[in-house]
Amino acid sequence: MSQPSALSIRPATPADIPPLVEMVNAAFSIETFLEGQRTDAERLASTLQKGEILLAEDADGHVLGSVYIEFRGKRGYMGMLAVAPTQQGNGLARRLLTVAEDLFRQKGCEAIDISVLSLRPELIPIYDRFGFKECGTEEFRFARTFRDQDAACHCILMAKEL
Repeated sequence: MSQPSALSIRPATPADIPPLVEMVNAAFSIETFLEGQRTDAERLASTLQKGEILLAEDADGHVLGSVYIEFRGKRGYMGMLAVAPTQQGNGLARRLLTVAEDLFRQKGCEAIDISVLSLRPELIPIYDRFGFKECGTEEFRFARTFRDQDAACHCILMAKEL
């Protein structure tokens, strides 16, 4: 599938929260091991208080992708990289990442940190292709609960030097 020709990437505003919730939840619907939806309006509003969400949209204003970025001194944090299911596999994630990297560099960041759930091992090679390398693990702390109460999950930490 090809990318829309009139794609724009911009910082999200509170007015973008409803379509962002819909797109992010669709993108993360693969995470069937967790109860409930990936996000909601309240969580996204809180997220916008801590950092920025970059939003990719087509010429008609349809939200096609997003990524959360947070500036933490010399390091940036990136999370919730989401691409609408109909747009996955066409390079939109890479485009969002490139814009995020440019913003991190402009703010003086020297590296980007991400965390990947261990129950999503298919993401490790994708982030590896984006230049991220595994650098540790940490406990999984998230508001959602597991469908299988015996599920074991941790976060795989990855970083990319800029």
